[in-house]
Amino acid sequence: MPSSKGACMPYTNEQIAALVRADSVHKSVYTDSALFQLEMERIYGCAWIYVGHESQVPNAGDFCATRIGDQDVILVRATDGKVHVLYNRCPHRGAKLVADGCGHAGKFFRCPYHAWTFQLDGSHLAAPLKAAFEGSCFDPQHPDFSVRPVARVESHRGFVFASQAAQGIGLKSFLGGVISSIDNLCDRSPVGEVEVAGGMFRVLQTSNWKVFYENLHDTMHAPVTHESSVVAAREQAQKMGAMPLELHIMVGNGEPYRFWENLELCAYAHGHGYMEGIFDPGAASRDPVTRAHFAVLEQAYGHARASEILGMNRHNTIIYGSGSPHTVFQQFRVIRPLAVDRTMIEIQLFRLKGAPEAVFKRTLMYANIINAPSSNVMADDVELYARCQQGNLSRGGDWTSLHRHLGTDRAVPGGMVSSNGTSELPMRNQFQAWKQYMLGHLVEENCDAA
Repeated sequence: MPSSKGACMPYTNEQIAALVRADSVHKSVYTDSALFQLEMERIYGCAWIYVGHESQVPNAGDFCATRIGDQDVILVRATDGKVHVLYNRCPHRGAKLVADGCGHAGKFFRCPYHAWTFQLDGSHLAAPLKAAFEGSCFDPQHPDFSVRPVARVESHRGFVFASQAAQGIGLKSFLGGVISSIDNLCDRSPVGEVEVAGGMFRVLQTSNWKVFYENLHDTMHAPVTHESSVVAAREQAQKMGAMPLELHIMVGNGEPYRFWENLELCAYAHGHGYMEGIFDPGAASRDPVTRAHFAVLEQAYGHARASEILGMNRHNTIIYGSGSPHTVFQQFRVIRPLAVDRTMIEIQLFRLKGAPEAVFKRTLMYANIINAPSSNVMADDVELYARCQQGNLSRGGDWTSLHRHLGTDRAVPGGMVSSNGTSELPMRNQFQAWKQYMLGHLVEENCDAA
């Protein structure tokens, strides 16, 4: 079995295949830096990865610097109104073209090192003292002297994804069954559109990126990991003599095991999936904010369609490699791998255009209570993720268990559904996708041998 200490050694397909069993995975998938580099090539180098939302670059010249795997990229709107994704590199001496964060480039990009300039779509515009290039092979029309675009870019309902592979399946085929979560998030707006608003939380976790994906649908952890925040919320509610929503969303983690066992978990190809909502939609219908929200949707779509939209009750959706959109509270937790033991989580919040402002205030409230770096709930998770990373570096064992309800899940069109809400089906599904990517099987499908 390959070392789990990050030695830079090549992996054969046989060695990679041996890391994933039907009921367990080898701990080196979390700790080996050589495997991490392969993931950057074979998963993040081929799959469709969420880059950002079109609302972040509303005007020509607006840009956001972000990442696809280990690659720095720029999301930018060009003068033709189209959104492009470019590698954040000047072709002259390799300097990053723009600093981290979002900004406005004006009519063109200008490298801060030697003042080479580029159109907003990355094409070469000018370089100082061009006479100095005479007699060389410098050709401003050659792609080598332009900012290189990421191979493929597609947008769905304003959510921009990019693939570094020149060929392969389209975005909609890749998303499969979880595309309905993006659609539902947008449909909750009476005009069918959302926009990034309210700032962004960033949480640096000292753990492998895959741990977060596993935890998103790990229903067994909630009442244990979050016991302290659940107890505190219950005690506060008792003092108040009421259970406001702010406390209710914390207490939700403390439901008994029989509650979690009755939830439905759906798993799809490419490691995607979603978890049934944990908050009672009936209770929400009695909330004045939800009633006002329903009223504007009913006016826009009619009673039946408005009921269908708000009736889709999903907690965490997983878009493997990108992160987790949350339809009910309008957020997207974007998962950015930085190193084998470091992961950046970016929590984007969305305003539903045309919806009551109180709906967005509820989104802000949920993010502050659940996702903020200072949140009692987030701190529990970050601590346990770090403990998993540390524990897997010990000699206490080589395998991590994925045994719960193995063999009991049922097939549905396009995927699998759990027979029990505490099944580890989502983790098994993610690692089967991971294995196929790492063996090159999904590379062939998504990259078309690019």
